[in-house]
Amino acid sequence: MVSVTPKHPKETIEQMLRRFKRAVDNADIIKDIRSKEFYEKPTTVRKRKKAAAKKRHQKDLQTQRNKFPPRIKSHF
Repeated sequence: MVSVTPKHPKETIEQMLRRFKRAVDNADIIKDIRSKEFYEKPTTVRKRKKAAAKKRHQKDLQTQRNKFPPRIKSHF
């Protein structure tokens, strides 16, 4: 879980910090810490994950509908 970034030769502190922040973002360390900040009951976790899956599914359906719009028949 700890992200270690060794200092390269001829690298400034700002560049090293930038690399470190990028490594932390890529490892999702902050997200993991925030999720474990407070205890969440197992039923709440299941409910939240189910709601997220439902939202993802609805979004997928919406993109499928937009991909192939219905054909409009012309009366001419």
